[in-house]
Amino acid sequence: MSVPDKNRTVLITGGTGGIGTAISDRLINSHYKVILTDQVKKNDSSAPFFKCDIRNPHQIDEFYNWVSKDFGIPNVLILNAGIGLKEKLTEGDPEKWQEVFEVNLMGTLRIIRAFTPQMLERKTGQIIFISSVSANQPHPYGGIYSASKTALNVIAETLRLECTPHLQITTICPGSVETEFFKNQLAGASEEDRELPKINPQQIADDVLYCIRQSANRTINKIITRPIGQLF
Repeated sequence: MSVPDKNRTVLITGGTGGIGTAISDRLINSHYKVILTDQVKKNDSSAPFFKCDIRNPHQIDEFYNWVSKDFGIPNVLILNAGIGLKEKLTEGDPEKWQEVFEVNLMGTLRIIRAFTPQMLERKTGQIIFISSVSANQPHPYGGIYSASKTALNVIAETLRLECTPHLQITTICPGSVETEFFKNQLAGASEEDRELPKINPQQIADDVLYCIRQSANRTINKIITRPIGQLF
């Protein structure tokens, strides 16, 4: 049987905007103990919040110490922090490319490295990666973002192999979602992006809640969820 909701602590990176806010709201309403981290607090959630740039190892150390001291090691990690970019490989800015990998990949790896060993010692826990349908999908102007999410999927599957049978590992790959994602890309927002059919972030939160509520003897390894009208 799964652990009762009220006894489970969930940590969400990128937790105060877009999909992160939808997930945190849904889990709080379902009586989970939610902890949020982000570079900036973008909402008025009542959940405990720690300002942390996951690109910065020292800030992650401080964040880990705060969480472990005040809340203990979380039962669930939701690795949601990420940024987008659309640039042509022959014309783009390598410094922006580096930032995408620092957030989408290295920042996530640093969070894994900080919290997962203690979850393994406890021999129970769950890690959910918020990835993208862009993983393994080369497309013009999307090479850097797609590469970061492809790498993230490989990391998730590798972690599953390394943590079996103790941890449940899930990758959720959303399609186009009605958030500020495209507007907040480092570069490349277009009218075409704004006109894509979209699902709402609460639907991604539904997927997360479904995965968390599985019994401890099984795991949902991957969910791909996109608007019914999205071809990509």
